[in-house]
Amino acid sequence: IREGNFDILHIHEPNSPSFSMASLFMAHGPIVATYHASSSGSKILRAVLPVLKPQLEKIRAGIAVSEMARRWQVEQMGGDPVLIPNGVDTEMFAREHQAAVAGDGPVEIVFLGRIDESRKGLDILLRALARLDREVICTVIGGGAKREIPGINFVGRVSDVEKAEILGRADIYVAPNTGGESFGIVLVEAMAAGCAVLASDLEAFSLVVDWESSSPAGLLFTTGSDRDLEEKLRTLIDAPTTRNALIEAGRRRARHYDWSTVAARIMVVYETVAMGSKVTLK
Repeated sequence: IREGNFDILHIHEPNSPSFSMASLFMAHGPIVATYHASSSGSKILRAVLPVLKPQLEKIRAGIAVSEMARRWQVEQMGGDPVLIPNGVDTEMFAREHQAAVAGDGPVEIVFLGRIDESRKGLDILLRALARLDREVICTVIGGGAKREIPGINFVGRVSDVEKAEILGRADIYVAPNTGGESFGIVLVEAMAAGCAVLASDLEAFSLVVDWESSSPAGLLFTTGSDRDLEEKLRTLIDAPTTRNALIEAGRRRARHYDWSTVAARIMVVYETVAMGSKVTLK
């Protein structure tokens, strides 16, 4: 920090023990903080808040990546950060969709998440698929112990390029998560890649797909309900027109999260707090 002669110090999650918190204690000047997490409360944070509060007051502008993260900062910390979502390289995913050749084969469904992490909801999807009397292909992306299940292709961890290729050729992306999500960046990636998004009705996911709008960018099912997921999958498989409408709405929605849009909004925050001064140390 001393050697950089910085105009802005942008830190992330200064409420948690980290280099960001250490930097906040040492630095003065134009400081911006981004908040990602949301929680119902933290006993440890409440205990250290009297010590942390004077440091947090040095932050000239706050950014929350989701409405849930913003609400947590307002209610728990007394701040009022501006809502700017995480950025996504939507063009990379859009290119893969354009490169994919549409065929007459079975619908391809994609899941992404750790196989052995229950809150990611893979077992919910597998139960729904087991009863789904439709010919589909299912590709599972993510680390963990692979399983031998007919019709399910476990590809393990993949690179960002490989992920874009898989999403670009797929028809439906399913996010059956059961909780612990404050955003849903992979939903944005799937929308940009031209997948119809089918997600559990977590608040974070409903906000990403703009569920309350007149033209939502995804379809939601009851969290934890493989029966409802099965029904919604059948709807999207049997109604290509409905599926394509979701795809187009998703591609429009994804542009909201493109880095070109997000970066421009962050720059406005920087320009607001800079005021010609530099970041200094004590």
